[in-house]
Amino acid sequence: MASRTRRHGAARSARGGFRRRLPLRLLLPLLVLVALAAMLMLRGYVHSEILADHRVQPPAATDKVPEKILEGGPVIDVRVGRTEGLSVPDHRLVLTFDDGPDPTWTPRVLDVLKKHDAHAVFFVTGTMASRYPDLVKRMVDEGHEVGLHTFNHPDLSFQSTKRIDWELSQNQLAITGAAGVRTSLFRPPYSSFADAMDNKSWPVTEYIGSRGYITVVNNTDSEDWKKPGVREIIRRATPHGGKGAIVLMHDSGGDRHQTVQALDEFLPGLKEKGYEFDNLTEALDVPSAMSPVTGAELWKGKAWVFLVQASEKITDVLVVGLAVIGTLVIGRFGLMLLLSGVHARRVRRKRFSWGRTVTEPVTVLVPAYNEAKCIENTVRSLVASDHPVEVIVIDDGSTDGTARIVEGLGLPGVRVIRQLNAGKPAALNRGLANARHDIIVMMDGDTVFEPSTVRELVQPFGDPKVGAVAGNAKVGNKDSLIGAWQHIEYVMGFNLDRRMYDVLGCMPTIPGAVGAFRRSALEPIGGMSDDTLAEDTDVTMALHRAGWRVVYAENARAWTEAPETVQQLWSQRYRWSYGTMQAIWKHRRAVIEKGHSGRFGRVGLPFVSLFMVLAPLLAPLIDVFLLYGIVFGPTEKTVVAWLGVLAIQAVCAAYAFRLDRERMTHLISLPLQQILYRQLMYVVLLQSWITALTGGRLRWQKLRRTGVVEAPGGSVPRQRSRSSDDRRPVA
Repeated sequence: MASRTRRHGAARSARGGFRRRLPLRLLLPLLVLVALAAMLMLRGYVHSEILADHRVQPPAATDKVPEKILEGGPVIDVRVGRTEGLSVPDHRLVLTFDDGPDPTWTPRVLDVLKKHDAHAVFFVTGTMASRYPDLVKRMVDEGHEVGLHTFNHPDLSFQSTKRIDWELSQNQLAITGAAGVRTSLFRPPYSSFADAMDNKSWPVTEYIGSRGYITVVNNTDSEDWKKPGVREIIRRATPHGGKGAIVLMHDSGGDRHQTVQALDEFLPGLKEKGYEFDNLTEALDVPSAMSPVTGAELWKGKAWVFLVQASEKITDVLVVGLAVIGTLVIGRFGLMLLLSGVHARRVRRKRFSWGRTVTEPVTVLVPAYNEAKCIENTVRSLVASDHPVEVIVIDDGSTDGTARIVEGLGLPGVRVIRQLNAGKPAALNRGLANARHDIIVMMDGDTVFEPSTVRELVQPFGDPKVGAVAGNAKVGNKDSLIGAWQHIEYVMGFNLDRRMYDVLGCMPTIPGAVGAFRRSALEPIGGMSDDTLAEDTDVTMALHRAGWRVVYAENARAWTEAPETVQQLWSQRYRWSYGTMQAIWKHRRAVIEKGHSGRFGRVGLPFVSLFMVLAPLLAPLIDVFLLYGIVFGPTEKTVVAWLGVLAIQAVCAAYAFRLDRERMTHLISLPLQQILYRQLMYVVLLQSWITALTGGRLRWQKLRRTGVVEAPGGSVPRQRSRSSDDRRPVA
């Protein structure tokens, strides 16, 4: 029995562990974020933006450096059992190039060397070798030697032995991955002649020798980095009296055109004087300093180079994406500011009219599923309308007594139709079939109308070309932080967008909370479709394709209850974004059609795709590069750029609030909204993409309502007071 108990307990534990696993919708974005962060960190490391140390040690005493080193040659061999400085024989000249490879100047240097049949030693840094492995391979393939110049180019006299080992091993790894070899040659950064060795650099040289490396300094410095002119570079690089020399030059670190020009004259000139230009080991007549690498070490190096190349390409893609999103954001804001102003001036003119005044009664359809907490406020607000209305509440299989509440009110002009649960489109179609009037207003069961809403909403039907009207949906429960964020989004995003789309003639969505339709426009397209999860977007696009005009009525205000928890918001926006993608795909043929449908397809669909799908998906790049710039620099420019974007958004938000006559105090939370809210919307949109690409199905998701929303001024009596159990914390 005890054994069975343990097995059952283990099974329950396993099931509990399964339930507690991270949902796929969170896991995949998290993995993408981790991978992106890793690639950016790798790029920052390879570009010496992290772990870089630019300190340079001042000269120190030399009493601890052996005389044979100070007075010896530029090739310092302090490997086990040796302490000697070797010199290059007469009429042998070893050209050395530091700090490369550089994608611009190294190929030109290699071309000149090949032209004059000369060899050289390239002391490459790990950062540059990792980024430009093909150039390192070319060096080796053309018979040149490569040596280590550390990975990040620090002054090693400041570093611990652990950091020195890291610099050497990473530099070696980059060379192995690029060319399949390892080298025993090393040149310390900021080095000079052998007689410049001091008490700070000598211990480093000894340690590096104990690791099996030969330290190579120089005894002839061209000082090409100063760009003194071609003649001066040649003069300084030329040894005296036919002596052998190791010449220091650079193929990276800035403009090296003088170095290339000097090299092209220097090589033939000294060859005429009997000089040979050899690798170091050729000049010293010793075995090559490079040896091939095979097995695991070779693949480790190749993997390193592959990851660095991937990080470079990903960053390049991100930069392009940032440019795209920057253009989209600024372009969208510019269009919204311009066209929303045009819309406001047009509809607010004293003599503006849609046509004849619409006074005939209209039917208001209220689809309701478990709206017991909201439905009384909703119905009472409709009965208080100053326009004649017929109200039809379609109870879509509610289990909380929604239909009984409406029937119990006994309000004139209000009917209840019951049906088995079939979804919102089916409920609206059922109501449409039972409507007595030609103009149909649709609203959600958690929404409250002002007395003038219906009247304002139906006036555009005075124009016989108008088939549908979008109202001004507002957040009624904006007293919480997440409610305030949605309030900003509704006023700034949705309503400014609708003004812009109205002017462009391609309104993509009639909001489910407040919209009106002609029956004669709806019936030919089959009414409300359940092909997508965004039936409001679907039907609006269908109306455009049928040739109807869709407009925005700014004064038709409706107060809706926005989600009050992150989970509810997630569910709602997931459905919206996925449904929008479905609607775009469903109506994709409009792009190639003629007439009004084709105009919508070639203007409206691209706008919706760019501004509602692509732009939100790329928007987090702004924050990614903000963090990258703060961590890796340039910090000040990054922060200023981000604040500039925020300022543009603030201007648009303030303008939108002014147009909608909203209080500006809610904009205090705008910066926090941009940092946190946008990331949530990004993850939701990414999840929608994943669902779409994997062919997943998304069911309708019912939000939990509290029934706290009423029209401003308290024109609609509240059904109940709000208890502490009605709202969950924003978390």
